[in-house]
Amino acid sequence: MDDNAIIELYWQRRDNAIEETDKKYGAYCFAIADNILHSREDSEECVNDTYLSVWNCIPPQRPTKFRCFLARITRNLSFNRYNAKMSKKRGGGEMPLILDELSQCIAGKSTTEEEYSAKELKKALNSFVKALPQRDGNVFIRRYFFSESVAAISDRYDLSENNVMVILSRTRKKLKEYLIKEGFVNE
Repeated sequence: MDDNAIIELYWQRRDNAIEETDKKYGAYCFAIADNILHSREDSEECVNDTYLSVWNCIPPQRPTKFRCFLARITRNLSFNRYNAKMSKKRGGGEMPLILDELSQCIAGKSTTEEEYSAKELKKALNSFVKALPQRDGNVFIRRYFFSESVAAISDRYDLSENNVMVILSRTRKKLKEYLIKEGFVNE
């Protein structure tokens, strides 16, 4: 079933809207959640929470890119669950490493962060990623949006882990320079 037909099921408040969403995007949503949470139970709960959230959002919203709509909801719910878990216990894992890597680019004084809305920053990040060579942009998105491990990215693009780490390091450096140039971050 295509995305428009699934969205129409939500608009008609049909129970099988969730079933059709799960058939088409269940594994996709689970992969996003599991990359962040690394827990089957938590990831399954996030996917179920995603379906509930979509049910509550459609209508009135009518997403134009249903896959991206689901990804954003799943990712946000997963990060919320991750943050809740980590506030109870501190530990290692991939997510603290990912967040630490990005903090080197976008961490700045809070006054700078308060000057610009999240919408403006989102536009700047999208422009930055679109300007990257395709492979570098894909590696960056896989790491920092989908929270994939360096090993998984390495396998996906047939690169050495060291090469992936170099691409990410150089891209973070470019991102920091770009954000400084655009006024989002102070030097």
